Amino acid sequence: MQTDLSKWLTKRKTVNDMEPVQIIFILIYILTILISATKIVPMSVAAMIGALLTALFGLMPSYEAFTYNEALGFIDMRLIFLLLGIMIVVEVAERSGLFRFGALYAVKISRGNPSILFVSVCVIAAAVSVFLSDPTAMLLIAAAMATITKLLRYDPVPYFISAMIMINLGGTSTLIGSVSNMIIGVDAGIGFTEFVGYLGVCEIALWALTIFVLYMLFKSRLGEKKELPKYDPWESVEDKKLFYRSIFILILLVVLFLTLETFGIGIEAVALGCAILALALSGADPAEIFKKLDWETIFFIAGFMFVVGGLESSGILKDLSTQLFQAVGTSDLGASMTTLWFSGLASSMISNIAIALTFTPIIRGAQGLNSPAVWSALILGTNLGGATTPLSGAVTMMAIGALKREGISVSFTEITKVGVITSLVQLGFASLYLIVRFSLWM
Repeated sequence: MQTDLSKWLTKRKTVNDMEPVQIIFILIYILTILISATKIVPMSVAAMIGALLTALFGLMPSYEAFTYNEALGFIDMRLIFLLLGIMIVVEVAERSGLFRFGALYAVKISRGNPSILFVSVCVIAAAVSVFLSDPTAMLLIAAAMATITKLLRYDPVPYFISAMIMINLGGTSTLIGSVSNMIIGVDAGIGFTEFVGYLGVCEIALWALTIFVLYMLFKSRLGEKKELPKYDPWESVEDKKLFYRSIFILILLVVLFLTLETFGIGIEAVALGCAILALALSGADPAEIFKKLDWETIFFIAGFMFVVGGLESSGILKDLSTQLFQAVGTSDLGASMTTLWFSGLASSMISNIAIALTFTPIIRGAQGLNSPAVWSALILGTNLGGATTPLSGAVTMMAIGALKREGISVSFTEITKVGVITSLVQLGFASLYLIVRFSLWM
């Protein structure tokens, strides 16, 4: 082990060894993060500035890091179409009063107890994300949370941030729980049952542990128990016909997500199809629906994906991960821990999809390792790091966007503080789980 590490230290790529375009793309990435964090300009504008710089330098004849056609592939249009479709469906459902109706019932069940409400929100958020994509789950939960916190006059920040973290955690043990899971599962040949077998127990334990940590962090901000007035949730529904149509569309959306993908139909097609159906059945002016969509979040995600695409095209991500993996030699424990922590920490700054795509060929080509343990480490790492900072992924941006629509500004520091604490706790527990589950100490 020591010999392998010494060889790696002498062969690692230094700044002097990097190509100029790699250094430029790293600087562009850092600049994008700094501008976003300091709010010199809106985050969407910061991402688009980064994308513009990436395109200018990447297409420059002296560098030619990628071609124009390759650059067009940096933005995952499937994700963009998925977001647009879900946003339209959610906006129509929100106009029907469906989320307010559900929120009123949730409040009634909690009997005005903020602790019960908080735990319920966390569990429901994680459970929903087991079956739906993280952006989809965040959009659905955010609409309900906005209504609940307004009704009880609670600080919405603890509920929104906690829901964001739990949504990111939910679905870790299922093949369809996240895009990175799908990438890893297909490449590694891990089926749905194997996914649950490897990580099901770990995810349940992580739910309980994370809810406890979040409750301790936000306990003082949850609000006081309030005496609820007597009310009938049905009184909030003005158009029952639209209400029932919205329920039908949402149920149809979930059912199609769970079934049509097995026939080779992408979830973005399902989302757009249901969005068209929602617009047709709602009778609302499409222009009014489109005005309510969170365009800033969409443009930020698209711009940031382009910046990450530049990093990928330069080969710097693959170089870094390859060199780190070579340091552990053939140690199952070392390989699993390196994969877990590197992918987890990297996913806090870079798209976990990029991390999954980078690591899968490296792990697949490794010889003499406990593959289930290393694959499980990659699955956990790419999932657990996804809600560490506002730049970690789509779900964090959707939570910020939802709060912004409610007229509430949450600081970069506040989200990062909670995200870092929960991610470190989760990664620490995941380390112990992998060691015990796969007997890595032997």
